Amino acid sequence: MAYHNTHKIGIRENLLQFSLLVLINLFVGSMVGLERTILPMIGEEQYGIASTSAALSFIVSFGFSKAIMNLFAGDLADRAGRKRVLLIGWSIGIFVPIIVIFAHTWWLIVFANVLLGVNQALTWSMTVNMKVDLAKANERGLAVGFNEFAGYIGVAVMAAISGYVASTYSLTPEPFYLGIIIVLIGFALSLFTKDTGGHLKVQSAAEKKSNDEMISFREVFFKTSWKNKNLASSSIAGLTTNLKDGMAWGLFPIFFAAGGLSVGQIGAVVAVYPAAWGFFQLFTGALSDKVGRRWLIIFGMTLQSLSLWWIVFMDGFGLWMTGSLFLGIGTAMVYPTIIASVSDVAHPNWRATSLGVYRFWRDSGYAFGALIAGFIADLISVDWAIGLVGLLPLLAGLNVLIRMKETLHKDE
Repeated sequence: MAYHNTHKIGIRENLLQFSLLVLINLFVGSMVGLERTILPMIGEEQYGIASTSAALSFIVSFGFSKAIMNLFAGDLADRAGRKRVLLIGWSIGIFVPIIVIFAHTWWLIVFANVLLGVNQALTWSMTVNMKVDLAKANERGLAVGFNEFAGYIGVAVMAAISGYVASTYSLTPEPFYLGIIIVLIGFALSLFTKDTGGHLKVQSAAEKKSNDEMISFREVFFKTSWKNKNLASSSIAGLTTNLKDGMAWGLFPIFFAAGGLSVGQIGAVVAVYPAAWGFFQLFTGALSDKVGRRWLIIFGMTLQSLSLWWIVFMDGFGLWMTGSLFLGIGTAMVYPTIIASVSDVAHPNWRATSLGVYRFWRDSGYAFGALIAGFIADLISVDWAIGLVGLLPLLAGLNVLIRMKETLHKDE
């Protein structure tokens, strides 16, 4: 009984630890934001890469490495502990800015993004898992919302800062000096976290679904990928959301540059999207704890499609800023909500593994988005690539409408 008393469940009960994890994920997201504005332009301007598909190869490497590492991060965390995996992730991250700074070929940039994918999978997975471990069942949306808010505010702020530094100095190496500082701060803060294994055991002991307590990794993979309709619908929606984001990451700077925007303006438009994505998750995650997960996901997927078509058919800095804002809001409606939904369905004993499988499918969307968008852009045009990719979130929303049931049970 004393064990339970020393590991109380709830955000308020673990506020200091929870707040520290929120701050850490701000720096995790900053690692991605560092590249978001400038890396597609580095490929074109410094390495002379004319093919859009080749230029987006860094996103493909990032997406697949992050997706694959996500698949094993949950199981690794269950074996080695959350804190240890978090520190390993930061240790790998230090090599990313250093390699980019000294890179002399494009393929070193691609390799750096393989390491960035590993860094993001380990660090981001652990911050979200540790927050869910600390939170009560009816606080999961709020917990994930805070986690994703911090991460994507980090993406947005660093996307804007790196764009400013690049326009003031040069595309490289100056912006990437910031990356070294980000990793050192993130690692130092992570040393002060406490592992949440004890909280996980308390949740597991209180969980009613005893018949699902211990199942194999293979069974969890099948459940999350297609056997369980709720989990499978979540995986498809997540994959489609990041497929759209992989396209946006690679094509937005090129699209806006062709539209006559300066590097600074491109940085502003590109930053508004993850800024809205991050900020509104503070509200959408908590909202899903009150009104449920399903309809927020459906409306969010639809809004993503409409926003992409707005960007394609409108012209000018102000109108593109508007489209970018609503694209972020649509993404914010689904991102924490889907993770909370997966957490609702999965038993605590295999929740980290199920979230890892979901994040495997979700983050493989980065790679598929870059591949599909690059192929269409080379074959037809960048405009067509954005417009056709914009159809996919709508289809995923329809799938949720047809197959998914509400996962939030307010009596838990």
